[in-house]
Amino acid sequence: MKLELRNVTKIYRSKTHTITALDSINLAVREGEFVCLVGPSGCGKSTLLNIIAGLDKPTSGEVRVDGKLVTRTGPDRVMIFQSAALFPWLNVFDNVKFGLNMIGVPKPERQVIARKYLRMVHLAEFEQASVHELSGGMQQRVALARALATDPAVLLMDEPFGALDAQTRDLLHDELQTIWSETRKTIMFVTHDVREAVVLGDRVVVMSARPGRIKQIFTIDLPHPRHIESHAVVDYAREITAVMKDDVLVSARDTDARVLHALEAQMVGDDVL
Repeated sequence: MKLELRNVTKIYRSKTHTITALDSINLAVREGEFVCLVGPSGCGKSTLLNIIAGLDKPTSGEVRVDGKLVTRTGPDRVMIFQSAALFPWLNVFDNVKFGLNMIGVPKPERQVIARKYLRMVHLAEFEQASVHELSGGMQQRVALARALATDPAVLLMDEPFGALDAQTRDLLHDELQTIWSETRKTIMFVTHDVREAVVLGDRVVVMSARPGRIKQIFTIDLPHPRHIESHAVVDYAREITAVMKDDVLVSARDTDARVLHALEAQMVGDDVL
């Protein structure tokens, strides 16, 4: 297996509270597989991605990539966030080359690799452009080219299209499917959008409300490319949403309770003053 999660548990402790964010997550991901994680807010999707990336450590359990234990960040795992996180002082070409510089790829090879992936994301004519000259969708395509250029074993994507408008998001769904079919990268993709998960994923992993557990896994038996408005995608999304419904309600009630507690604490403070 390319990626293995074995009994991954994450517990946060403070002087007054103990919160179990993830509880005994077990998942095996094949090489070249596209797996999407969905679930209610606060279920630990992003926490799990951070643990796989090596940005956080599990309280117990382990993560392995190509059989090797993950203990820290490394070039075999690259993360793309909702914000493109590009370097504004570098142009598009230099942003894409940045990771290659860090891992010591010789300059002539860096040039060739960077141009290859800029062509792949249809931004070859923008290589000398400044980051601020690009739209949000174009910036995410640069971030994707930068991630792919270093040839990671696993690509981790944390709601990368969440801040984009619907038209741009649909366009990037098409482009990402094409890029994935060409590169066959192993991808773990976090999203709140169930239809987005069905459009992109080989499997959709549904997580429960906190503590986050794997509630059910759906295999999406549809050919690529897929489109978000297709009846088959909508049917799968409806089935997945039905499984998530109770946990979304639990998460919403928990959120309401936290907001109420904060407001009550504020009122007490105001009264004291």
